[in-house]
Amino acid sequence: MQNIEIDLEEMKKNEDMLNESFLRMYGNAIEMILKYMFGIPLFGASSSIKGKAVDVKAFAKAIGGEKKYIETAKKYGLNDPKTYKQKSSLTRATSAFEKTTGIKWPFK
Repeated sequence: MQNIEIDLEEMKKNEDMLNESFLRMYGNAIEMILKYMFGIPLFGASSSIKGKAVDVKAFAKAIGGEKKYIETAKKYGLNDPKTYKQKSSLTRATSAFEKTTGIKWPFK
């Protein structure tokens, strides 16, 4: 059983934690959450996102944007205008997350 916990406030307090290996773990946690969102069973895993409401909302929009982009790319292909539009929306959501929290989004 894996417990995925992302504490946005703790991440903001400990900027020195945001090194390459930590960002890799952070990216892996987000990847696990995305897999769960796509219905891939994680066998007893749970996840929680902690922080200020505005930060958690920005996180939710960014991860939701990731899901929508993946779904659109899968359905229409990478060169379809719908996919480009969704990528633009995702970029806005992840930029807003970074601006709101000061935490780098691990995927580009």
